[in-house]
Amino acid sequence: MNSATELDADFDIDAVLAGDSDWVTPDVAERLAEHPLESVDTEYPHYVRSVESADDTLVPSEQHPVFYGCYDWHSAVHSHWALIRQLRLFEDHPNRPAIVESIDERLTPANVEREVAYFEEHQSFEKPYGWAWLLQLAAELHLWDSPRASEWQAALEPLEEEIRSLVRSEFLGGDRPFRVGTHGNTAFALTLVLDYARTVGDEALERAVTETALEFYADDRDYPVEYEPLGWDFVSPALTEADLMRRVYDAEAFEAWIDGFLPDVTTAPYDAILEPARIDPDSEGGVALHLVGLNVSKAWALSGIADALDDHEYVPALEESARRHAERGLSGAFTDDYAGSHWLSSFVLYLLTRNEGGIAPESL
Repeated sequence: MNSATELDADFDIDAVLAGDSDWVTPDVAERLAEHPLESVDTEYPHYVRSVESADDTLVPSEQHPVFYGCYDWHSAVHSHWALIRQLRLFEDHPNRPAIVESIDERLTPANVEREVAYFEEHQSFEKPYGWAWLLQLAAELHLWDSPRASEWQAALEPLEEEIRSLVRSEFLGGDRPFRVGTHGNTAFALTLVLDYARTVGDEALERAVTETALEFYADDRDYPVEYEPLGWDFVSPALTEADLMRRVYDAEAFEAWIDGFLPDVTTAPYDAILEPARIDPDSEGGVALHLVGLNVSKAWALSGIADALDDHEYVPALEESARRHAERGLSGAFTDDYAGSHWLSSFVLYLLTRNEGGIAPESL
């Protein structure tokens, strides 16, 4: 795995964990944009569905003329989110002209129409992870007050409406949550959809997400945190659930819930959840790069949970754990291995800018 082994001097860990972007230099912004900008227009290698016959030739850019890059559709979506969020937050971004040109080429009404047509025929495609990131992308365009954002938002709107409809009819109110550490994780998708609903002011969707979260997770007790991580995890099922529920409950109710949900994470064996995943520097792609992402996503979840708990007895341990996870995650996130480079910068940006709007906004 081609990656750094120590935290880069450009990243001050206190600034990273604060979740504000005012410290980001042009050099850091350029690094955050490098891999997404390259990957959104990289069609191959690409993950496609199963091939049904010898005549079943699949061309990503024909099926998905907007989101064909980055190896898979969901990564293309959140890489667009990462680029647009950088345009909104970093006014003097050194890659601004290249980012605008790249997105302008793909995000057109005609191309979005073909994306919508695909979902009309394949209604479970990218459920729920890709759906949730698409809404997060739409929310970012709603947040950005500029003529360009308005143009892109208008182009994306038919797909936004299609995905929002699918979320309501095919995802919310399901039979049970998926408690996995990969793309099927229900809590992570609910988190992004809830943030979208609050950002755009969709009160009905906010209520529906909140009701689903309470139905799935309100009664959870003594979560087996010592079993994590499992396999290809890039999010923590336990911490992702808690990161969702801090958005659902007020401070007092969340503290009561967390006391029942988590065992005492300051004692063995439960304190294992606070340890960053160890990554073999000689390993190649795959699991190792998922674990890099896991460390980054756990850093933002731990920080958010600690913020919500205020003076709870777990807060010092959570904050220290967030620090170690951020250090470990950032040290490997800017790999040149495409198995990680096509998605990890988005996770880094989510961590660095978690208090810059669109992430855990206040309830309507």
